[in-house]
Amino acid sequence: MAVPRSGGRILMDQLRLNGVDVVFGVPGESYLEFLDAFADEPSPSMVTFRNEGGASFAAEAWGRATGRPGVCVVTRGPGATNASIGVHAARQSSTPMLLLVGQVPTGHLGREAFQEVDLGAMFSPLAKWAAEIPSVERVPEFVSRAMHVAMTGRPGPVVLGLPEDVLSSRSDVPDALPAAPAFPVAEDAAVERALDLLAAARRPLVVVGGPGWSQAVADDLKSFAEAWALPVAVELRCQDYLDNGSPVYAGDLGLGPNPSLVNRLREADVVLAIGARLGDVPSASYTALAIPEPGPALVHVMPDPDELGWVYRPEHAIVSTSAAFLRAAATRPARRGTWGRWTEAAREEFLRWTNPPSTDWPIDLAAVVGSLESIAGEDAIITNGAGNYTIWAHRYHAFRRFGTQLGPTSGAMGYGLPAAIGAKLAHPDRPVIAFAGDGCFLMNGQELATAVMLGLDLVIVVVDNGMLGTIRMYQEREHPGRYPGTSLRNPDFAELARSFGAWGQRIDRTEEFAPALAAALRRPGPSLLHLRTDPDQLTPAVRTVEAR
Repeated sequence: MAVPRSGGRILMDQLRLNGVDVVFGVPGESYLEFLDAFADEPSPSMVTFRNEGGASFAAEAWGRATGRPGVCVVTRGPGATNASIGVHAARQSSTPMLLLVGQVPTGHLGREAFQEVDLGAMFSPLAKWAAEIPSVERVPEFVSRAMHVAMTGRPGPVVLGLPEDVLSSRSDVPDALPAAPAFPVAEDAAVERALDLLAAARRPLVVVGGPGWSQAVADDLKSFAEAWALPVAVELRCQDYLDNGSPVYAGDLGLGPNPSLVNRLREADVVLAIGARLGDVPSASYTALAIPEPGPALVHVMPDPDELGWVYRPEHAIVSTSAAFLRAAATRPARRGTWGRWTEAAREEFLRWTNPPSTDWPIDLAAVVGSLESIAGEDAIITNGAGNYTIWAHRYHAFRRFGTQLGPTSGAMGYGLPAAIGAKLAHPDRPVIAFAGDGCFLMNGQELATAVMLGLDLVIVVVDNGMLGTIRMYQEREHPGRYPGTSLRNPDFAELARSFGAWGQRIDRTEEFAPALAAALRRPGPSLLHLRTDPDQLTPAVRTVEAR
């Protein structure tokens, strides 16, 4: 006869059976029975953050870094609302994630009890599925379904509410089997038609992005694209999907993209989109491709049929993972058409775009970013939040391997440091460097305490120009000389890092950065480099007065 277990213990056992070895979160009294279960098990371990937003970002980053659902646990009400930013990030990045939320007892639901939130109503626009577990006997069922939903189709976040009495009740319910999701595979005929359309093109363009990638998938993309001599563009913060040194890599259709690459998307006669949703960012606010008829013949490969034809009507829609389609494409004979010069020109435009301009700034951010690979190595993971400072990181760092870029597709600020923590826990042997603006960093800068507590060897680079640069740029353009709300008064970030127990150093000139980064990478524990940059430099090419 099975021994009765508490709902908290049953929940813990289901996570362990599904391969979860770390849970990010902030403790709360609403899930004490689940929290207590961590005391008896070495795995999964509980990683305590100082704010639920940071914990949810770390879980999302863990999911992107491993391909398995990152798990975050928070308390009801305030905890859930704080953690919602990570759910939104996971949704827009198609990241598998499970958010567990402590909840009021089932008998109190619907009465607006203390800290009660209707989790289904709150999270249904953000999550793939949001539900509350109604009884202790159904804990295994709900966890199994949550893991399955998070990983299948277009992966994404799932939210489960945990009423207090469900966690404290006891049951002899058996464990559920681990989730074993099935993934769609492109049919041979569908692959052949896609390749026929490509072979007939004069100006083809491959655009990649989305979920389900790995180094093996990136290798298949490289083999396929190089054999066919097809130019490849990547979506926002997917620059590690193809070795940037490849002769067919044409750049990213992200924020502040190369205008020449956007024009190539407009001029293409066949677009092969693999995992890419082609949203407003890569399509230049939906101007590069028409809706619903995009203009070029669109071959669209997505793992979720609901994504196909949602915005653009494809010439040929294929329900398949990127992995399955590219494996099939890479194993078929290459058919080079007449587009050789088209691909060469796209590559030349990329090389010109990423050639750093000469500058007289005391800190040349292009040179700073350009030194990362030689110091940290091509295996280093680079994380960032949102802001104009990311333009330098995206434009001047060459990503060589998959899994080396973690940035929020949602454009959320405050992501870089929590993501670095999640990435370092997922890959403890790899260098991890977080880039953050001054405004971006202080949205989750308290997680330095988490990094110090865990003794993580990671580096934070804070680019400090004393303002919210992206919004200032728009203010200068739309309302010259009028910029309320965007000036910041910042602390000494190096001193702040030292107060947390990390190592900190201020950088005032470009030549100081490389030795400081090398030293930081050798030091145990977290390090912070505080770069004081000129507020007049808004982007690599735009000064404040030029934005007007």
